[in-house]
Amino acid sequence: MDRRSFIKNASIGGLGAAAASALAAPAVAQSNPKVTWRLTSSFPKSLDTIYGGAEVLSKYVSEATDGNFQIQAFAAGEIVPGLQAADAAAAGTVEACHTVAYYYWGKDPTWALGAAVPFALNARGMNAWHYHGGGIDLFNEFLGAQGLIGFPGGNTGVQMGGWFRKEIKTVADMKGLKMRVGGFAGKLMERLGVVPQQLAGGDIYPALEKGTIDAAEWVGPYDDEKLGFYKVAPYYYYPGWWEGGPTVHAMFNKAAYEGLPKAYQSLLRTACQATDANMLQKYDYLNPAAIKRLVAAGAKLSPFSPEILSACFDESNKVYAEMESSNPAFKKIWDSIKAFRAEYFLNAQIAEYNYDTFMMIQQRNGKI
Repeated sequence: MDRRSFIKNASIGGLGAAAASALAAPAVAQSNPKVTWRLTSSFPKSLDTIYGGAEVLSKYVSEATDGNFQIQAFAAGEIVPGLQAADAAAAGTVEACHTVAYYYWGKDPTWALGAAVPFALNARGMNAWHYHGGGIDLFNEFLGAQGLIGFPGGNTGVQMGGWFRKEIKTVADMKGLKMRVGGFAGKLMERLGVVPQQLAGGDIYPALEKGTIDAAEWVGPYDDEKLGFYKVAPYYYYPGWWEGGPTVHAMFNKAAYEGLPKAYQSLLRTACQATDANMLQKYDYLNPAAIKRLVAAGAKLSPFSPEILSACFDESNKVYAEMESSNPAFKKIWDSIKAFRAEYFLNAQIAEYNYDTFMMIQQRNGKI
């Protein structure tokens, strides 16, 4: 073998490879830096589905970066109370939060539009609007002024209408009803005579048992079952028209997010979308068995009457008209949702509605 060629080839394959490795290592380290964030959730750990979204997000991000980007999740109350999660992220107390935007509607009703408002879209519709109808960008225009940036990070699907100590058949039955119902929906129902109550999850059961309240809404079968409401308020109404498809958000301190490498920013967006899908899929899997257990335990399933739904729908439109005339930020986002809502439900009644209806008939006939 030619000695000069041997030395040349050895340099390329040996010393050259070592040099390439030495050059590559810092580049990899720089593009995958060590980052540790804290995330505060609005939910207790006992709600493994909705709180679990924060843990799922953290897991996806850690695994994709070989553990270099760590997001430590804290349950509601461990750093700040659950309803202060977005405030903590905006202030930089933590870098991130996992919350539902309508919790903050009292500051500005526009907050609620990113999550759910009465008689808007279902979960599929909300995701379509967020990801392909410009919803994420529109909502982030609003969040940016709050020092935040956010992405969908979960959905429960349409929720139940709540647990009642007595039957509710007409609008007149709602007058004077003391009901644990949150935020936007409570304000609307108040116009129909309901007396909305704000109670933490752990306080609902004893209040129902003692008669301090007459009704309470929570989430849906899987989560509601854990709190045992059927024992003291057996009438279980549906649907929760105020939460047709509530989006849970992962929100990040805007400055912290913008300080991340572009690759980490992209990863967060992707991990949020995966978390979003995972939560809805989990609820869809767990709720069917839970509703059967609840009925077996004594829950009395009933739909809200057409009279009640129509009255609430009409009243909600009055509220929206008032907000549109006085709140430009609300109007901008609501106009976008309304325009898509008209198209979405027009299309949904064709193939999806007819397929689902046929299959439900077969199920009722004992064929599936």
